[in-house]
Amino acid sequence: MIDRKCFLKTLAAAGLALAAVPAFAQTPWPSRPIRFVVPYPPGGPTDLMARMISQELTKRLHVTVVVDNRSGAGGNIGSAEVARNAPADGYTLLLAASGPMAVNPTLYKSMPFDPLKDLAPVIQISSFPLVLEANPGVGVKTVQDLVAMAHRGDSNLTFASAGNGTPQHLAGEIFNTQMKTKITHVPYRGAGPALNDLMGGQVKVMFDILASSLPYLQNGRLVPLAVTSAKRVPALPNVPTMEEAGVPGYEFTAWHGIAVRSGTPAAIIGKLNATLNAIFQEPEFRKKWEAIGTPVVGGTPEQFGDLVRRESVRLGEVVRKAGITVD
Repeated sequence: MIDRKCFLKTLAAAGLALAAVPAFAQTPWPSRPIRFVVPYPPGGPTDLMARMISQELTKRLHVTVVVDNRSGAGGNIGSAEVARNAPADGYTLLLAASGPMAVNPTLYKSMPFDPLKDLAPVIQISSFPLVLEANPGVGVKTVQDLVAMAHRGDSNLTFASAGNGTPQHLAGEIFNTQMKTKITHVPYRGAGPALNDLMGGQVKVMFDILASSLPYLQNGRLVPLAVTSAKRVPALPNVPTMEEAGVPGYEFTAWHGIAVRSGTPAAIIGKLNATLNAIFQEPEFRKKWEAIGTPVVGGTPEQFGDLVRRESVRLGEVVRKAGITVD
């Protein structure tokens, strides 16, 4: 006859051994393809950044990293796909842009996710300066020329943007507030149409991301007045910063990062962060990255998280003061 106590002890030991198996047999991350969600259409700078990074991650992680464009609602649709629908396992990454991460929670009356609660920061990857530019026919060559014209009450003085709540729009509203001007905002469906009308003279000035406007600044179709970064940019070394041009404390950039769903294991976030920082240290990659108009950023998940929180407060206040809505 089997001793009951001995049998129970054997059964318990076997249960403990089985319970321990997953810990030892757990598949290391990553072991299958990774999806990289871009909340904007193909072809723009955000998409370009994701494709550059995905190629390097594929090489270093030895798994395929596939870019998945999910555009709409100012970046909310793609961002919500990661924040609410993706498993918290590190196999879905988000190209986290300043719009859905810090502006949209105030801009939209209803948000499908909470950037601060539903997403975990991994790393900041960009900080695009904007440039304040004018149509040559306006006759301004400096920021102070523009301010003087605005203070004279020129009712035809307008600034274009890529749409309500975009970096181009917010940059203009911050300028109006700081310089006590009332340059009229004209929103477009994207930076391309806005630039076309700016060069055509239908609007007078625009704050635009440097990378998209640089060819027109170099060929003289647009006049650069100042850049919005804290330091001058190598592509336009003779163009002053807004601070140098007489706008105290003005600094504004369109930034991007990478995030994953909240609850993703810290070890996976740490490996992602270390891998991306290593990519950004490669001289050849740095050169290609800087060529698209942004310095290399990098850093820790905590630093990117701090940026998102600070900008949520600052840009949210800009949206509220200007009464900007899209609903």
